[in-house]
Amino acid sequence: MMAQAGQTPLQRLRFNNVALRKLPVDASLERGSRTVRGACFSLVEPQPLLRPRFVAVSPRALALLGLSAEDVLTDPHGPEYLSGSALLPGSEPAAHCYCGHQFGVFAGQLGDGAVCYLGEVAAGADRTDPCDRWEIQVKGAGLTPYSRQSDGRKVLRSSIREFLCSEAMFALGIPTTRAGSLVTSDLYVQRDAFYSGNPRPERCSVVLRIAPTFIRFGSFEIFNPADDFTGRQGPSAGLHDIRAQLLDYVIETFYPEIKTEHTDRKARNAAFFREVTVQTARLVALWQSVGFCHGVLNTDNMSILGLTIDYGPFGFMDRYDPEFVSNASDKKRRYTFEAQPYVCRWNLARLAEALGSELQASTAGSILDEFMPLYRNFYLGNMRRKLGLLRREEPEDEELVEDLLKVMHNTGADFTNTFRLLSSVCCPLVGESGQGDVGTVVDLILEQCASLEELKVANHPTMEPRELEMILSMAETSPGLFNMTANRPEVAKQLEKIGRLKELLETNQEDLKVKQRDDWLIWMNRYRKRLTQECDGMSDPAGVDKERVRIMDSTNPAVVLRNYIAQNAIEWAENGDFSEVQRLLKVLENPYSVPPDLKQPIWPGKKADTVCLPYHTKPPEWAREICVT
Repeated sequence: MMAQAGQTPLQRLRFNNVALRKLPVDASLERGSRTVRGACFSLVEPQPLLRPRFVAVSPRALALLGLSAEDVLTDPHGPEYLSGSALLPGSEPAAHCYCGHQFGVFAGQLGDGAVCYLGEVAAGADRTDPCDRWEIQVKGAGLTPYSRQSDGRKVLRSSIREFLCSEAMFALGIPTTRAGSLVTSDLYVQRDAFYSGNPRPERCSVVLRIAPTFIRFGSFEIFNPADDFTGRQGPSAGLHDIRAQLLDYVIETFYPEIKTEHTDRKARNAAFFREVTVQTARLVALWQSVGFCHGVLNTDNMSILGLTIDYGPFGFMDRYDPEFVSNASDKKRRYTFEAQPYVCRWNLARLAEALGSELQASTAGSILDEFMPLYRNFYLGNMRRKLGLLRREEPEDEELVEDLLKVMHNTGADFTNTFRLLSSVCCPLVGESGQGDVGTVVDLILEQCASLEELKVANHPTMEPRELEMILSMAETSPGLFNMTANRPEVAKQLEKIGRLKELLETNQEDLKVKQRDDWLIWMNRYRKRLTQECDGMSDPAGVDKERVRIMDSTNPAVVLRNYIAQNAIEWAENGDFSEVQRLLKVLENPYSVPPDLKQPIWPGKKADTVCLPYHTKPPEWAREICVT
C-alpha cells in the first residue's frame, strides 16, 4: 500500500494481510452468532466506542510496528484506530474461527468472540525480532459470529490485567503475545465480576494485541468429528482439504526451516508437531520458574508458536503452594500450578488428534513421550540458574531444588522474594560477612514466610467435605478399601494436609518460627556446600561468586505482577486516575531492578495500614480478599 503525504505514522502502517489471502474466509457480514463452516476467518465490522481515550501505551511493543509512543499519543485519531472505532488504511477486520477443549471437555465452535483481527503489519525497520510482520488485533471491539451469548466487549478491569501482564511476561523473558495500547471509553456494560448476582456497570475498554500469529491448538479442532462424550463436532468437520491448507500455511509461514528440510509430507508434519512440543515444554518450564499460573489452560488458549496467550484469571504465586489455583471459577482445581506441565501435554495430545491423518498416531505418541523429559530438562536448567549453579551439573541438583520447594511450601515462603534473597548467600570459599552470613539471610527469608494462622488456612483440605468424610470413615469401616483409596494422589494430598493441619493446631507461633528457622538452616547448609563445588578449583573464586550473584539477580525478578498490585492499579484507573497503570508498566518493564524508594500509592478505599508500599513487598493482609474469575 502506497503511503500518502500528510498521513500520520499510524495511517502509514504497511498492511500485508497474508492470512486472509491464504486461508478460507467467510465473507458474510450477517449479524449475530452462527456456526461458520468451511472458513478459518469471518469478516466483521467492529463497533465503535463512545469517546475512546488512551489509558496507557507500551513503547516497546509499539516499536515492533515501527511506531513510537509519541506517534500514537499525538495522533488525533489514535484512540479510535487502536480500539477498532475507526479503520486504519489497509486493515481488514476479521474474527478467527476455532474450537477448544474447555476444562477437559470438547466445547465445539468457540472463536474470537470479542477479538477483531485488523491485519498484518510490516515489522519496524530497527527490529531485533526475526518476525518480518506482526498480526495486530483489538480485544473488546464488539460482536462477531463467535460471540455466543456475550456482547463482544471487555472492561477496564480485565483489560488492564492483560495489558500489564503481556508486557511483564516479555520483560521476564517469557514468550508471549504483546500489548501495544490500552483504550477505555464512556461506553458501559453490565458485568457480574464474581458471579454473585450483583452486576455493576463497567467501562468498555480495548487492548491492542500483537503477535506473529494468534493461531492456536483449537484452530485445528474446527475439523474434529463428533465428540464421543459431548456429541459436539467442529464446524468444519470432514473438510480435510482446509485442514491441510491451514497446516501448510502455519508451517510455511512460521516454521519455514521445517518446510525446507523435509520434502516428505508425513516427515514434515512430524517435525512440526515435535517443534510445537518442544516450544510448549520450554514455555511451561519458564512459567513454573517464575510462579506463573495461567488459570484457563484450555486448548483454545494454547499458541501454536509456544507463546503465552489469552491473559484472563492468571496469577503469580505469592506464598509457594504447588496446588495454587489462580482462577476462582476452577472449582474442580483442574489447572493448579503443579498440574500445568501435565495439562500442556494433554493439550498437545488433543492437537495431535485434531491433525488426524496428517500425523501418524504412532509418531504422535512417540513425540508426546518426549514431552515430560523435555520439560524436566528445561525446568531443571531454569532452576539451576535461579540458584546460581552455572558451572557444573551435579546429580543431586534436582533433589536440592525439590527440597527447597518443600521447605518453601512447609514454611509458606513467598516464592518471588525467597529466590531473590538467595543471591545474598556467599560461597564458603569466598567468606561470610554482612548479608552473606547464613543466619542473616535465613532471618530475611523468615520475614517472607507465612504466620501460623495463614498456614492453618492454607492446609485446610480442598476436597468436597462429604467426599472427604466418606473416605475418612473407611479407615474404620473398611481399612483395605481405605488403603487403596489413600494411594490415589489426590487423596494422599488431602490426607497430608490433614496431618499438617493437626501439627499446626498443636503448636504456637513462637515454636513454629523456631521450626521454620531450623528447616531453612538445614537446607541452606546443603546449598552452600553445593556453591563450594561451583568455586572449587577456580583461580578467582570471588570473581566466580560475583558472576553467580549477577546471574541470579538477572534471573530472579524483584517484582512480578502480583494480583494485589494489579488490583491497586485497577482501582485507581476505575476512579479516573491512569497514572498508576502507567507507573506500574515502567516498573514491570525492568523487573530485575526496582529502586528501593519506588513505592505504589495504595488506593484510599483500601483498609490499609499505609498509604504506600514497595512494589516488591510481600502482599498485605487485605490482598487475600482479592478474587479473580
